[in-house]
Amino acid sequence: MQILQVTDPHLYGNAGGNLRGVETDSSLRTVLDDAFAAKIDYSAVLVTGDLVQDDPSGYLRFKSIFCSLQKPVLCIPGNHDEPDAMRASLEHEPFQYCGTRTIGAWQFIMLDSYDPGHVGGRLAAGELGRLDAALANSSAHALVCLHHHPVRMGSRWLDGVGLANAEEFWRVIDSHAHVRGIAWGHVHQAYDDQRNGVRLMGTPSTCAQFLPKSDRYALDSRPPAYRCLDLQDDGRIHTEVHWVEPLSVRPAVAR
Repeated sequence: MQILQVTDPHLYGNAGGNLRGVETDSSLRTVLDDAFAAKIDYSAVLVTGDLVQDDPSGYLRFKSIFCSLQKPVLCIPGNHDEPDAMRASLEHEPFQYCGTRTIGAWQFIMLDSYDPGHVGGRLAAGELGRLDAALANSSAHALVCLHHHPVRMGSRWLDGVGLANAEEFWRVIDSHAHVRGIAWGHVHQAYDDQRNGVRLMGTPSTCAQFLPKSDRYALDSRPPAYRCLDLQDDGRIHTEVHWVEPLSVRPAVAR
């Protein structure tokens, strides 16, 4: 089963909205064009937060872009989202706001780590309970999705705005052996590791990236990106991050 993960598009109500030197609308569209150019039959699109840049009018733009994909679009909020407006905007198919979704042999558990007034995230007691119950009530291979990173990225400033109660999160995860992977956004860079047999995956943004391993906030020169997830029926995960050069700098194709 093929899943497309995109994250942190930071859309505005205005198509010309610009974040850190990147026009976020056109950058997202370029990423999606690249992801679908290979004619992959994605079972769903996973969007792991910061759909908009503190601008709820951007949800209308998000809907217009993703409705055309004709795929289930599974969404969770990030720190730049407004959860109430996001939930109201995405209440109808093909969109799903948080909750769980079973597709084939896999259960997707989408968590809300939004913490009002904070850049970092926190899972409320109710979210931790929902996670535990979802895992207890299904033996399907589980992919747990949230916006904020639950592990240290080796970047001092970024690790100060991760998941504040990561230890509580891991206590739940460690008690369920059928969790196969954790996927997140927020970090604007690629991350791929293992913890107790669980695949850990951070995905770059569809716009600008952060410089890895930096003590202070700094931008990287890497282009927009997305992640393809190949989820196997036996619980294995094959995954790759695809970097998308802007059209203006791509090599010319011989004709």
